[in-house]
Amino acid sequence: MNIRAALAFITTALLVQTVAAQSTLAPDPAAPSVEGQKPTVSIPVGTQIPLSLKQGISTKTAKDGDPVYAETAFPFVVNDRVVIPAGTYIQGKIERVQRGGHVKGRAELLIHFTSMIYPNGYTVMLGGSIENTPGAEHTSMKDSEGTIRQDSDAGTKIKTAAEGATTGAVIGAVTGGGKGAGIGAGIGGVAGAAIGMLSRGADVRLEPGTSIEMEIQREVTVDATRIASRREVVVSQ
Repeated sequence: MNIRAALAFITTALLVQTVAAQSTLAPDPAAPSVEGQKPTVSIPVGTQIPLSLKQGISTKTAKDGDPVYAETAFPFVVNDRVVIPAGTYIQGKIERVQRGGHVKGRAELLIHFTSMIYPNGYTVMLGGSIENTPGAEHTSMKDSEGTIRQDSDAGTKIKTAAEGATTGAVIGAVTGGGKGAGIGAGIGGVAGAAIGMLSRGADVRLEPGTSIEMEIQREVTVDATRIASRREVVVSQ
């Protein structure tokens, strides 16, 4: 082997070693960075979280799009770790309002929750609806979407008509005897029924501090390093 051939062989070998070393040391941009990965915790779909309403809401005055504010009443725990501390703010909005009708139709209220704000300011977007309203009187859940519906007040309107008939009968009896009682009862009953038809059905009313239950509609992932770490009284789910 002459000198020129030997130099060419050595140069080629050095180039091969250099390329191999660069391939070994250079990071793959498509590969995930272990150092950059953050520990996360997931809140599964269907999770129910007790809340306390921070403001009063009534179908008499509420409008579509009005903001709704609530607060977690108890810590929520996943795998023995507090994932949502008590005192975390939950924000949402009113999606639909319907007042009670004069003749038929009950008052309805639909609320959806959209974000969760931790005590340290960490904010997470979420999708939540109302599953139950244990702290509200004379209401029930209409559907799986989370619509709150006022209980029927048909009995109250019937009572109003009956009271009108009784009052009319008494007045008629005093002024016209038995015949007058019958006429008075009829007139009073019509008047009572008219009053019932002219008045609206009862409104849905949720007072400040009302206990409600939020149901998570889609999985929520939170950064485990940003969850407030103060000591809590833990209530297991």
